[in-house]
Amino acid sequence: MKNPVLNAGIRSDRKFLTALFMLPKPGIVLLSLVAGWTGVYIGSNGHPNSDILLWTTVSLGLATAGAAVLNNFLDRDIDTVMQRTRKRILPSGLLPANFAYGLGTLLVVLSLIVSQYYLGTLVTLLTGAAIFIYVVLYSLYFKRTTPMATHIGGISGALPPIIGYTAAHSGLDLNALILFLIIVVWQQPHFWALALKYREDYAQANVPILPVAKGVWATKIRLFWWTLALFPVTALPWFTGMSGWCYLVSAVVLTAVYLGFTVRFIVSHRDKEMFLFFFSIFYLGVLFIVMVWDMT
Repeated sequence: MKNPVLNAGIRSDRKFLTALFMLPKPGIVLLSLVAGWTGVYIGSNGHPNSDILLWTTVSLGLATAGAAVLNNFLDRDIDTVMQRTRKRILPSGLLPANFAYGLGTLLVVLSLIVSQYYLGTLVTLLTGAAIFIYVVLYSLYFKRTTPMATHIGGISGALPPIIGYTAAHSGLDLNALILFLIIVVWQQPHFWALALKYREDYAQANVPILPVAKGVWATKIRLFWWTLALFPVTALPWFTGMSGWCYLVSAVVLTAVYLGFTVRFIVSHRDKEMFLFFFSIFYLGVLFIVMVWDMT
């Protein structure tokens, strides 16, 4: 005979564990780790040290998860208003806000301790900078005040491969800067494609992202210029000798296809195009795979 009290408790426990798992945005954590692993591989010239790889994974995973939880804490008022986000963990009341604040702070502190002990001061400073830029500068202030917030957030999003590279290479150099520039430029059209789809949600929450502040056409023009900028930026690994001809040809072809899809959207009468958003993810993934494979 079923025990309704016991069954209710099991369902409650499952709901709590599911909420706890989703709160740190596991998809973003995974993407950050993939970027960090790429940096470790390139920084070690294709021969990553297993200890460096392990502790970079632990530190970067904790940092990304902690920053994401704190972002959820800071954005809970915005998420409550937006149709797309009102079912997230904190707006829906599945977990209390104070719990999220405590958990996020704990994860961030643990990430910096692990980083300092196993990876060194420079990696710790870069990790701390990524957290500070995303949580304080982007989430707490710029996101709510200016359409330029994506440029600020883009800096934080571009640091995981640099963190991995620095951990493996024991320092920063031109190759690290190139990895940083590629992701900084790529993130702008990537995010704006998503922002166009949800601009009404952002407008309702008084978040002045580019499509809200400047309109659809201005956003389309920015999409074009930033996608075009990927040509010279993604060619840099070949010019510095970090990757070979196969990478260069692949980067040019991929960027040309990406630009073609962007131009098709710009000249259309559509005011949103989620295909561009998903293609941008595919684009960066293939670009890095070929870069790693064709290291010279």
